[in-house]
Amino acid sequence: MEKLQPTNQPHATRTPAAERVGTGPDRETARLSHLMGCCRSSLRPGAGAHAAEKLPRRRPPPPLTTNRPSPNAHPARAGGGGGGGDAPAFAEFSLADLRAATGGFAAENIVSESGEKAPNLVYRGQLKGTAGAPPRAIAVKKFAKLAWPDPKQFAEEAKGVGGLRHRRMANLIGYCCDGDERLLVAEFMPNDTLAKHLFHWSTSRPLQIVTWENQTIEWAMRLRVAYYISQALEYCSIKGRPLYHDLNAYRVLFDENGDPRLSCFGLMRNSRDGKSYSTNLAYTPPEYLRNGRVTPESVIFSFGTVLLDLLSGKRIPPSHALDIMRGRNIQAVMDSHLEGNYSTEVATTLVNLASQCLQYEPRDCPDIKKLVSILEPLQTKLEVPSYVMLGIPKPVEEPQASPTPQRPLSPMGEACSRMDLTAIHQILFTTHYRDDEGSNELSFQEWTQQMRDMLDARKRGDFAFKDKDFKAAIDCYSQFVDVGTMVSPTVFARRSLCYLMCDQPDAALRDAMQAQIVSPDWPTAFYMQAVALSKLNMQSDAVDMLNEASELEEKRQKITKGP
Repeated sequence: MEKLQPTNQPHATRTPAAERVGTGPDRETARLSHLMGCCRSSLRPGAGAHAAEKLPRRRPPPPLTTNRPSPNAHPARAGGGGGGGDAPAFAEFSLADLRAATGGFAAENIVSESGEKAPNLVYRGQLKGTAGAPPRAIAVKKFAKLAWPDPKQFAEEAKGVGGLRHRRMANLIGYCCDGDERLLVAEFMPNDTLAKHLFHWSTSRPLQIVTWENQTIEWAMRLRVAYYISQALEYCSIKGRPLYHDLNAYRVLFDENGDPRLSCFGLMRNSRDGKSYSTNLAYTPPEYLRNGRVTPESVIFSFGTVLLDLLSGKRIPPSHALDIMRGRNIQAVMDSHLEGNYSTEVATTLVNLASQCLQYEPRDCPDIKKLVSILEPLQTKLEVPSYVMLGIPKPVEEPQASPTPQRPLSPMGEACSRMDLTAIHQILFTTHYRDDEGSNELSFQEWTQQMRDMLDARKRGDFAFKDKDFKAAIDCYSQFVDVGTMVSPTVFARRSLCYLMCDQPDAALRDAMQAQIVSPDWPTAFYMQAVALSKLNMQSDAVDMLNEASELEEKRQKITKGP
């Protein structure tokens, strides 16, 4: 993640983040239009109008254009709509470009699990940057000759998959049709596959050097893998592409931050004969064995095999695993390398879920929406980055291209510029509600009838916030917001940070914009928008917002000091 730095350029207006974001497929204009459309939904009657009077230069929020969740939705559901990060627009590449990017399809650049023996090889490559942009790492899948004899069919299939963009996927960014050659180009994930991390680690290295190759994946990370992949599959299903071919631990990749992502290659059919499963028949969905076709239920079955891998740390044939599960012997299923460091209750839930996915009759299997809803509340260690739990080095931050600021940053500005959520949490906690003064005017009737329950909800949210129980804090603060009697920019800022801690930057951005509407000149609202925008990989907009926050803070300090 880039370190944000404010510039020293003045801004004539302060516009909510969503109105200033550029256009184009990576910007998801409709999505952000909806974010602004939600901005007033949580304000008490009259509060939105009052805020609008204080913001004469601000345009009204655009109309609702997409069916996105409300700002008060559960954190897991609020961010389920995707956001492809900084994946470029889908494009057609020349064979010469891809040959140059992969060193002439050199053997040393092969990253396929089976090496040169794989029928369809995957290469590591690097595209040259354009217009001053840095080079981009890519993965190039080269199909066997005659795998796709019809170039038009291949191009249409590739374009369909290339239209998907989600932060839980290694997105498809291009393709190539040249003579008999058929190639796909995707984002490159540098930290290997789930299969390598689960099955190929070893403790035989001298001096027991701590790398991912000699340690197992901890329990919280396994839960995160299951949840993130279910989110990716749910997104694909919503977008009309529910079929995923040969889902297994080799299709789960880890990006530079250690976050698990689903390979886009499985959304493409493997070959002209429709073959979709290259693994052992023991792991092939029963309905595929019966009729040779992939169905949404086939994907659920395969997801069950991935759950089984995560539970056991080894490849167990589903039929054998079901026998063990029927005996209700959880310990016989669990990976011994976890050494008991897991919740038996959660493990039982996951074993039962895997068992449901692996049922012979498709009607007995859960759908993908149910999988997501079950896996979401099981998540723990939300504040711990994936690279820490995976045991890989911290990703190196890219050099900051923005000018060095002439004004010094406040502690809040410094924390936001380096994306330090822990420091932001400490600052928001210690400042308490001192910036809420004057933002509420309540009648005696409102006070006596609703104040006690509402303040109790906020108090419970504050305790959860202090204890870093961010999911509980979101629930409590949402109760406070939903009553609508009081409007608190601090509550919106705190809930925004909670959403960031729960990896829900969309919802975090909405709350930060709500805070700005309630308190138009409050620097913290702008700081939180900057962090959320950066999490959404909108670095230019994030830097602009950080600059505005710094300006506002400087003006506040001058007013406080006086002439």
